Amino acid sequence: MANLWIKKSISSLQGEAEGEKAGLKRTLGARSLVALGIGAIIGAGLFSITGGAAGNNAGPAVTISFIIAAVACGFAGLCYAEFASMIPVAGSAYTYSYATMGEFIAWIIGWDLVLEYAVGAATVSISWSRYFVKFLGYYDIHLPASMTMSPFDTATLADGTVVHGMINFPAIFIVVLMSLLLIKGTKESATVNGIIVLLKVTVVLIFIALGWGFIHSENYQPYIPANTGEFGSFGWSGIVRAAGIIFFAYIGFDAVSTAAQEAKNPKRDMPIGILVSLAICTVLYILFAHVMTGVANYTSFQGADGIAPVAVAIDHMGTAGADGVIVPAYPWLNKAIIIAILAGYSSVIMVMLMGQSRVFFSMSKDGLLPKIFSQVHPKFGTPSKSNLLFMVFVSLFAAFVPARVVGEMTSIGTLLAFVLVCIGVIVLRKKQPDLPRSFKTPLVPLVPILGILSCLAMMVALPGDTWLRLIIWLAIGFIIYFGYSVKNSKLNNPNKKD
Repeated sequence: MANLWIKKSISSLQGEAEGEKAGLKRTLGARSLVALGIGAIIGAGLFSITGGAAGNNAGPAVTISFIIAAVACGFAGLCYAEFASMIPVAGSAYTYSYATMGEFIAWIIGWDLVLEYAVGAATVSISWSRYFVKFLGYYDIHLPASMTMSPFDTATLADGTVVHGMINFPAIFIVVLMSLLLIKGTKESATVNGIIVLLKVTVVLIFIALGWGFIHSENYQPYIPANTGEFGSFGWSGIVRAAGIIFFAYIGFDAVSTAAQEAKNPKRDMPIGILVSLAICTVLYILFAHVMTGVANYTSFQGADGIAPVAVAIDHMGTAGADGVIVPAYPWLNKAIIIAILAGYSSVIMVMLMGQSRVFFSMSKDGLLPKIFSQVHPKFGTPSKSNLLFMVFVSLFAAFVPARVVGEMTSIGTLLAFVLVCIGVIVLRKKQPDLPRSFKTPLVPLVPILGILSCLAMMVALPGDTWLRLIIWLAIGFIIYFGYSVKNSKLNNPNKKD
């Protein structure tokens, strides 16, 4: 029987970080890591989730919900920063768990991260396809509906004809494009991501700046609408429920830690990348929500989905005519928002694909997965074969599976990772308090405990079927672990040859 709780020593992990032979190229500085974090965090969730959370749960107090969600992420972010500065290798929470709680827990979190990154990338690519089709429609370019949907989806055309989907080609296109960028090199990918981040942050700032002049203070009355008698429907319970919903808009900062082995100065730059990207996005989110609910009354967002919440706010940025109808002052802004959504989704897909391949890279190096996942391209210095394999897997998923099948699987996977990282900080501080730490999580164990409790609370609030999917996914992982990984684990089988 293999030792399921065997741990990797911190010194061996630090040795891996220092060894550059046949390893990943160190090309990322602090700015690139911050941009990587912003690229992963700011997606279309900002434009779509905010309106629904305000209209159905929190009202104008959705800004408080963003603060609550940010604080919960901040607790986890501080723990991630400590680990990333101590153990600057690829693998993120998987590597941290291996060092603190043993191989079996590391396998669980690694398999869990695959769920978060790979499935998440496929889901986001399906949404990217939908907005891409909408954008082309502005210029009278119409792709065949059957070529933009999975076989399980249907669409009703303007003449009433119902069209069944065959394959989602735009989703395949964006997955392939982002995968090829990652194969070409992390530096090139980071450059493209930096351009995308600049674009979408600019659009967000334009929305905030232009909308500020159309804020009507009466729209903030009452700031916290009275509870309707149902938990989560306004009042303080609504604020908490909204925090759980919009938490998903913060998912992504943890992906920065997967790039630790490609950071030039990880001990200094990893904490900066994680915490600064989280702080910048929090400020943008709060300002965005404040303007949105100030320009239009929160009741205007009830039932809105997709880009509709932002479109509603933009339509209220104008002056009322003689007939009382508001004439939008910036009709072009809706197009700009769609461009920002497309850019936002692109960078999210790229960072998710990168995070997934780096987790597999680490698991493969440890023998828990076939070694093909840790083979590095001799010229580009990237795990190209892993990228190619998952380009195919994610593309097939995006082409033939509807987005609704996935639901909140990505979110519950992320929350579980956060919980284990927070536990890991407490364990390592207790067992190895004298280890050098370039960045220390403050107020241990208080901060990690608050991170654990806040993340668990949001996990409990998720629907039961989400938990069922997670359990099924982990069960598949157990079969692989006990069928392959324990027999090939380098720690459990030190004499086994590659």
